[in-house]
Amino acid sequence: MAEEAKLIPHVSSELKPFFDAARNHQLAVQKCDNCGALRFPAAPMCLKCDSTRSSWVTVSGRGKIFSYTIMHRAYHPAFKAPYALAVVELDEGPKMTSNIVGIEPSKVRCGMPVQVMFDKLNEDVTLPRFRPAD
Repeated sequence: MAEEAKLIPHVSSELKPFFDAARNHQLAVQKCDNCGALRFPAAPMCLKCDSTRSSWVTVSGRGKIFSYTIMHRAYHPAFKAPYALAVVELDEGPKMTSNIVGIEPSKVRCGMPVQVMFDKLNEDVTLPRFRPAD
């Protein structure tokens, strides 16, 4: 039987803390050490105060769908069409792009409450994905 296709992201040094947290089933974002603004993806400078000092903090993993699209074509064997690709606005503020699982894509809606779940792809990479909130 053929092994299931997987698309494994490259773990850059900038995103290593994000992937380390995900491996422990925690969702992490960057926090500006100067003004406290939260951001994702990682960036070398705060967009609010221009500080270059930051750290990684764990967030709740809860949010709502800000925007979404239904993909009807699989651009890689790891993705089975149709699937929902969404921008999730976390309760703490930052926005994160992810696919939505655990629901028929046609039932996904803007404003829908979601929560993070974790998908272990291999020993090094666990991806956060979002599903409808309980």
